[in-house]
Amino acid sequence: MTHVTRAAALRAVGAAAAGLTLASLGGPAAAAASGEHRGARRIAASGEHPDVPPIAAGREHPNVRLVRDYYAAYAAGDLDALRERFFAPGIEWTIPGRHPLAGTKRGVDEVLAFFAQLGRAGFRADPIALAADGDWVIDLHRGWSTKPKGLDLTWALAFRIRDGRIAEAVSFPGDQHAADAFFWRVYPLAPIPDRLKDPS
Repeated sequence: MTHVTRAAALRAVGAAAAGLTLASLGGPAAAAASGEHRGARRIAASGEHPDVPPIAAGREHPNVRLVRDYYAAYAAGDLDALRERFFAPGIEWTIPGRHPLAGTKRGVDEVLAFFAQLGRAGFRADPIALAADGDWVIDLHRGWSTKPKGLDLTWALAFRIRDGRIAEAVSFPGDQHAADAFFWRVYPLAPIPDRLKDPS
C-alpha cells in the first residue's frame, strides 16, 4: 500500500501551486478534472492512487467537497458545524511563523480558539483551487484581513482527511514575513508582568 507522507504532501504544495493557479482559471472542478498543470504532477484524484476509487469525469472528489463545504461554514461563522461536522476530535492545525498565533493547535477547542482570534481581525478566505491525492487535499486560497486591513495574501493549506473529517491542516502563507509583521501588530503580547502572573 502506498502511503502519502506529510513531507510528500508538503513538497506537492510547492511543486503544484503555480499549476493549480493556472488550472483554476477554468474553475475548481476543471482543475480537479483535467490535472494538466504545465508539467506538474497530476494531483487530482483519478484512480491512480491505490486508496482512492476512480472518480467519474466532472465529479468532485469527496475530500475536495468536504474542504469546500468547510470554507462555506467558516465564511458563515458556523462554529457548531466546524466542531460537529468538519473537525476530527484530535485535529492538529499548524500555523508557521514567529508571531503570537504561530504553532500547532491540538484538539477542536484549541483550533476554534485560534479561529476566534482570527475573527478579531475579520479574516476572510476565498478558495482559488482545491485538489485531492489520497487522504490529502491541497488548497490554494486568498486570505485577507478586514479589521484592520493590511494583510492580503495567497495561502496554501495541506489538509489531511480521516474518516470524512479534517484531521490535520498545515498552513503556508505566500509571504511569511508579511504575515509575521501583521500578526505581531494586531496581536501584541501582554506586558511581561501580566504574562508572569500566577494564573491561580
